[in-house]
Amino acid sequence: METTTLSEDVRTTEGLKMIYGRRAVRKYKTRQVDDAIIERIIDAGRMAPSAINKQPWRFYILTNKDTIRSFSSEITAVAAKEFIRTGENNLLKTTGNPLQAFHGAGLLKGTDPIFHDAPVVIFITAPKIDEWAALDIGMCAQNMMLAAKALGLDSCPVGLAKFVEQTDLYYKLRVPVGDQVHLAVILGYGDEIPEIHTRKKDNTFFIDKRERNIFKRTLLL
Repeated sequence: METTTLSEDVRTTEGLKMIYGRRAVRKYKTRQVDDAIIERIIDAGRMAPSAINKQPWRFYILTNKDTIRSFSSEITAVAAKEFIRTGENNLLKTTGNPLQAFHGAGLLKGTDPIFHDAPVVIFITAPKIDEWAALDIGMCAQNMMLAAKALGLDSCPVGLAKFVEQTDLYYKLRVPVGDQVHLAVILGYGDEIPEIHTRKKDNTFFIDKRERNIFKRTLLL
């Protein structure tokens, strides 16, 4: 069971409109984003929950087009080598779908295959020893992307940004030795409206309310 439609309560609730309206946008207009707006989006990220309230995140921001292109070029080279090293079989194993694997390999094409010519790139880091940092940063990044949508911008999470650590430009970020890059979030005024992908609906199970569990399952005893 899948769905692509929005219910009436979603259309009339601002918070849900942002959640259902957000898309991973990979085409942007050349219009620049004001620093004040970037700060507001980062503030939204700071409002995310974190384990023991450690707030482990740090934000490293690029806004110069030439700088962004340089970082994208070097990350692309590293990512391409990684794909070659791990092989197509590993890429297929990771995606679990031949079409997705093909799409993943195709991401490294174009003038800016990593950051998609977005005017803002925000690398998010956390201490390497923080075992919960990945979860914390995921929630932080989601807050940022929803805030961007609420402010009229679009965004996209970029996992390949972690390869920046293997580039010759990494030192320019001045990331402390004990920290690591988890991902980047790109921001800008979108120049496309991606179609909504179908969402699986057969993955919810009310454990202690059997009468509400409408999904048939086979119990292996």
